[in-house]
Amino acid sequence: MSTQQTIDVEYRGGMSVAALIEGRAIVTDQPVKDGGQDAAPSPFDLFLAALATCAGLYAQRFCESRSLSTEGLGLRVTCTYADKGFHVEAMDFALTLPEGFPEKYRDALLRAVDLCTVKKHIVTPPRFSVRIAE
Repeated sequence: MSTQQTIDVEYRGGMSVAALIEGRAIVTDQPVKDGGQDAAPSPFDLFLAALATCAGLYAQRFCESRSLSTEGLGLRVTCTYADKGFHVEAMDFALTLPEGFPEKYRDALLRAVDLCTVKKHIVTPPRFSVRIAE
């Protein structure tokens, strides 16, 4: 049997929109050039941040599950955009390893980061439907 999660969207004035999830509000806005106040990340920024933080979490969990230090562990995600339109063509995830990180775990760490749940949803997308609520 499937389970469900509901996300309600609340309009906050101007270009600010919030997603209400399990009692928490995730607020978004648009840059000034797009009519917003730039008071919060845009929805697309949150999308990219979800990919980055998910990958970072998988790296952290990998290290902690093996009692490896996470001091100095870092991740930088570089997005390359298409020349025309607003589309990310490539994302490069570059991990910085803690000092003394064991060589034997390097490939396994990369495989672990590649398992990020957010990325999996892009590779195998869900079905989308848009409708007028009754």
